[in-house]
Amino acid sequence: MNSRISAPGLIAVLFLLFGIMFSSLVLLKVEPHVPLMICVIVLGAFGMMSGAGWKTIEKGLIQGITSGLSPMLILLVIGFVISSWMMSGTVPTLLYYGMDYIQPEWFALSALFITILVSTFTGSSFTTIGTVGVALMGIGHVMGVNPGIAAGAIVCGACFGDKMSPLSDSTNLAPGITGVNMFTHIRHMMWTTIPALFITAVVFFFIGKEDVAGNAAELENIRQTLKTQFPISGLTLISPLAVMILAFMRKPIVPTLLAGVALSTITAFVLVPDLTLAKAVNVLQNGLQMQTGNAAVDSIVNKGGLIPMMWSISLIMIALSLGGLFQVLGIFERLINAIEHKLHKAGNLIAATVASSIGVNALTGEMYLSIMLPGQAFKQHYEKAGVPLKNLSRTLEDAGTLVNPLVPWSVSGAFIAATLNVPVLDYVPFAIMLWLSPLFALFFGYTGISLGLKKKQTKEGQAAA
Repeated sequence: MNSRISAPGLIAVLFLLFGIMFSSLVLLKVEPHVPLMICVIVLGAFGMMSGAGWKTIEKGLIQGITSGLSPMLILLVIGFVISSWMMSGTVPTLLYYGMDYIQPEWFALSALFITILVSTFTGSSFTTIGTVGVALMGIGHVMGVNPGIAAGAIVCGACFGDKMSPLSDSTNLAPGITGVNMFTHIRHMMWTTIPALFITAVVFFFIGKEDVAGNAAELENIRQTLKTQFPISGLTLISPLAVMILAFMRKPIVPTLLAGVALSTITAFVLVPDLTLAKAVNVLQNGLQMQTGNAAVDSIVNKGGLIPMMWSISLIMIALSLGGLFQVLGIFERLINAIEHKLHKAGNLIAATVASSIGVNALTGEMYLSIMLPGQAFKQHYEKAGVPLKNLSRTLEDAGTLVNPLVPWSVSGAFIAATLNVPVLDYVPFAIMLWLSPLFALFFGYTGISLGLKKKQTKEGQAAA
């Protein structure tokens, strides 16, 4: 960033960007694509007025999009997974039997702990949401559960594993950036994660009992429709089982999901009598388009496909291009330099880390950047203040990994909204664990509980302040 740009001018631009997104999504209630593109144009113009040439701006745009090619590829494959699981009867089978074992009043708690189990087992929130999450949303739909509550429970459970599982990318990235042992990192995260999860479970226990709108006759009608229109068979569960096993074996996520697509497509040809190659290709591209005679079933199963995922892909590309501009213009480093004189106390350090990770998430939509940029920038400050680095790695996950799904234009937010068919702003109030964890990070930061500070370090930090 050009040194001629003052901190107040930079802050004014950031507030303008936040204002554009907030007014567009909350007040005007429009899709986020165009407002986010306007933010890209505004920031690009700001950069050029600061002295950056077009080549620099273009480089930032391209680098930003390139950094997100891997998650975008995963989203495309998950579109295939969902459509093939609908076509083969996998999701209808899960719905059919799930309605027997999951009671409406316990749905939120059941969804929470089922997704915790699966995400811990696989280490991937995307895999959990794109597979088990889709089936649970269908069960919740037929039981009359509020979609926001259902999605909130699924997202909380899925993100638990993304944060706590040793198989997760973010669980390896955060301690890797900060130089902390991974299992030390996982144990330390329990201080913020377990209380947040406990409160989330208690809330779901009470609101779940009040959120029952389904009736026995309607549920039985849905069950009969599923049984007559789809192959309800244990064979349809071969594909999800294979995906879980391969994920647990830590095989690459894209080949793992493609193996699931291949198995479910083969299963479909075995179990669906009138399926042709042309029909199968059409379903993989556009998603299942079926009229079962039951509107509730139609709304559940007509999902997935390559083309419907392009809504998320286009949004992510725009968000990542904005993130690329932030990087190439050096905005993050400029902001850190402006508050460097306050980074002597543990509480201020953790608060600055929380604010930075949330800010990177909100401005770039990229979870990995929300871990990497603050992690690299604050590491020396934690060491200088005598604050153990395990607090930095924990905070990066609390405010980086968990906040990304709360941002409508983020990689996770766009994927979840498209996959579960629930707008981000609808499930945010019920994704309780995700926004409680950063609050617990702040609480522990300022109270000193769990930080592992030595008395000498604490006094030195206070003296320096």
